[in-house]
Amino acid sequence: MAEKQPRPSSEDESQVGIDKDPAYAADGKTVLIPQPTTDPHDPLNWPAWRKNVILLIICIITFLSDYGATVGIPAVLPQAQEWRLSVPVVQHSLVGMLFTLGAGGVFIVALAAYLGRLPVLFAFQVISLASGIWCAVATSFKSFMAARIINGFFATLAQAGGLMWIQDLFFFHEHPRIINIWVCSSIAAPYIGPMVSSLVIWRSTWRWGFWVFAMINGISLILTLLFADETFYNRRVLQEERARPHSRIARFVGIEQRKSGHMNTATRAISRPVTAFLKVPVVCITVYFFLSFAWIIGVNATVGVWLEQFYGFGPRESGIFYVSGIIGTIIGLFIGHFIHDGVGKLYAKRHEGRIEPEARLIPVYIGQVMMIVALIVMGFALERRWHYMTISVFYAVQIVGIIIGFGGVSAYLLDAYPEGSGEIGAWTVFGRLTGGFMAVYIQLNWVLKSGPAKVLGSEAGIVFAAGLIVLFLQFASGIRIAQGPMEFATA
Repeated sequence: MAEKQPRPSSEDESQVGIDKDPAYAADGKTVLIPQPTTDPHDPLNWPAWRKNVILLIICIITFLSDYGATVGIPAVLPQAQEWRLSVPVVQHSLVGMLFTLGAGGVFIVALAAYLGRLPVLFAFQVISLASGIWCAVATSFKSFMAARIINGFFATLAQAGGLMWIQDLFFFHEHPRIINIWVCSSIAAPYIGPMVSSLVIWRSTWRWGFWVFAMINGISLILTLLFADETFYNRRVLQEERARPHSRIARFVGIEQRKSGHMNTATRAISRPVTAFLKVPVVCITVYFFLSFAWIIGVNATVGVWLEQFYGFGPRESGIFYVSGIIGTIIGLFIGHFIHDGVGKLYAKRHEGRIEPEARLIPVYIGQVMMIVALIVMGFALERRWHYMTISVFYAVQIVGIIIGFGGVSAYLLDAYPEGSGEIGAWTVFGRLTGGFMAVYIQLNWVLKSGPAKVLGSEAGIVFAAGLIVLFLQFASGIRIAQGPMEFATA
């Protein structure tokens, strides 16, 4: 008997260009949603290796956004000495970059809706590479800060738009697993960045941390030129009316996409992020990210300063400490994979094969508890100068918690609004990074004024409040259903 799976709430039941008999996954039981067309150019019909290579490219670019931001954290101290500025002043370059990382996503999804995925993927990587090199060669703080702000706007490409490619390339039942992989590429970056930068500073200069960033960016650009292609496929267009792909070069610059007549007009492309933000679940999850993710970024951006001040750590010791963040990411990837898949299958078994979007929120509570406990313990550990391994362990626990929470709420929104994958990704990144912008701006002075235990305890209370937002959405499916899907001209 075929396993019944829910059709995304916005999917057009009169989907065109598909066989009357439903197509199934390799297990012969799972109905594929959306149903693939008979068109070999449909990205859902592409071979697995091609999909996975594009996923790899998206994960590398996603990794680079936070890696590029945090690679500058250990560089703050030598930069302050080189440019004769205070540490809080030099840290403003990170604050500025975090703001543009968050703000850039809305522009990315609008441009992708108008020009297509491929030209945006290509152009933003080129500018990200150029601005990354600028960071490495900057000779003054003003020049460096300008480079960081510009880099943030363009480096946020796949972090903000990653869900677009996941929705384009993978079927509904694959989303939680793929999202978990994509999430880990984002979560690992803030810990690998400071680790690499600290070890580089130990042996060389802070500039080489940014040269490494530029080199990885160059690799992703080469992979894009070799393997990437346009993944947007308007499923509302009849097969006989669909333009056939002709020139890959023309697709790289957006000419072929615009000539097809199947893309959004400028007005519709600009209005899409606004339409998405009018949905109550999107607003709620954006606020959730602002309240929960802020302290992940805040702790990560300032833990190096605390370790130096409280434990006398140097660049080498700080670099080794960040390994705990990488370990937390690996554990989170492993646990998240089984939790999200397991909860989905158990829910489907108990609900006649159906999985409602709200089912994806169930694992989030586990993540919230882990983050709350981690913040409280780290606060007391820093306040009372407990052994630094205590901080290391619960630093990793906080990361495992956010991976579980991040994957759950992302899968919830993608199941609820598959037609708005790019837009919901942009708004969640906006919530995450504006929260991080706020946290980095206040965290260091707040801790110095009130003490780590009080500050991180307050942050744990805020994370608890964020969990109440998830609880509200868990029992507010009626609001989501009443508002309906995002009505876009293309799907």
